[in-house]
Amino acid sequence: MVKELYLDNNATTRVYPDVIKVMSNCMISDYGNPSSAHALGDKASKIVLNARANIARALGCKAHEVFFTSGTTESNNWVFSGLAHTSQKKKILISAIEHPSIRETANLFKNWGYQIIEIPVDSDGLINIGFIEKNIDSETLFVSVMHGNNIFGTIQNIKKIGDICKKKGVLFHTDAAQTFGKMKIVVHDWNIDLLSASAHKISGPKGVGILYVKEGVKFTPLIQGGGQERGLRSGTENVPAIAGFDEALKMSMEEDWDKVIDVRNYLIGKLEGIGAKLVGSRDNRISNNIFVTFSGVDAEKILYDLSSRGIYVSMGSACDSKKEVEDHSLKAIGLSSKEMKSSIRISIPVDFSKKDCDYFVKVLSELIKR
Repeated sequence: MVKELYLDNNATTRVYPDVIKVMSNCMISDYGNPSSAHALGDKASKIVLNARANIARALGCKAHEVFFTSGTTESNNWVFSGLAHTSQKKKILISAIEHPSIRETANLFKNWGYQIIEIPVDSDGLINIGFIEKNIDSETLFVSVMHGNNIFGTIQNIKKIGDICKKKGVLFHTDAAQTFGKMKIVVHDWNIDLLSASAHKISGPKGVGILYVKEGVKFTPLIQGGGQERGLRSGTENVPAIAGFDEALKMSMEEDWDKVIDVRNYLIGKLEGIGAKLVGSRDNRISNNIFVTFSGVDAEKILYDLSSRGIYVSMGSACDSKKEVEDHSLKAIGLSSKEMKSSIRISIPVDFSKKDCDYFVKVLSELIKR
């Protein structure tokens, strides 16, 4: 019997069974519109209010600073449009390793006359802090640096970047899709003005996310209509998904992520034993992420061969997986085209064991030898 191993958890995760139960209850019993004045509407409204308060508590912010969206991509897009209409400033700094939802939006704004400056990174994917200090000024609208890279896993010192931005009087945004719910993030202490995250990266449902906007930041609506989300994002709230997000966050924060790191490091060692080269920071890394290259190996063929054996990995970002282009983030850290085509991303689930690691490496090793 083939042993199935899902190792693509930085793309999306299996939903917790308890999250499904919570969402099912919302759809079957607590199905009212949160804006309705009757008892069912009131019940639904309280579910949304409680979820918002719980998520705010996890971020160390106020409940009214949390806005529900359809996910990180929407939140990231909204940062640009929400800030652009409040200021005449035309300069935006983004890191060279941002997710396409930041990079592509920045390119669009570039066409509209904005100056987009890319912050360089070193070979581990760590941001050049000095470059930020040198390039932000009174004309800078905001700085956007992702917390944990979705491909090679490097985690940035967000607090240090936030402190620099505050000192310079510039707004700071971070895409925390890969880290929220897996590690402690304190937005006020870290001087984060805006933060994006999604539920489906932490075993919650797809199609729901958040945008944290610090109180006092001038921000314009994304969608006009019935005035939901304090008038900034109108439309009936997706109560089951929001309730699912709340439950998934609670469960994810109770997971033993130190144990995940231990298993991840064990797997890195095993992979290096069969010729893998680790890409990204060894120490400052998302708890469940491994990104490696194998010299002379066709990663695409390995991916499909593993898939036929019930083992699922990826070659990089799920958002770029069907594009035959060299990944911008991997170019930024100095990977050659040849290395990109020989690289795979392995993102383990929380219940992955060292025994699972041994089985995976055994299968992978056999495929590489072929």
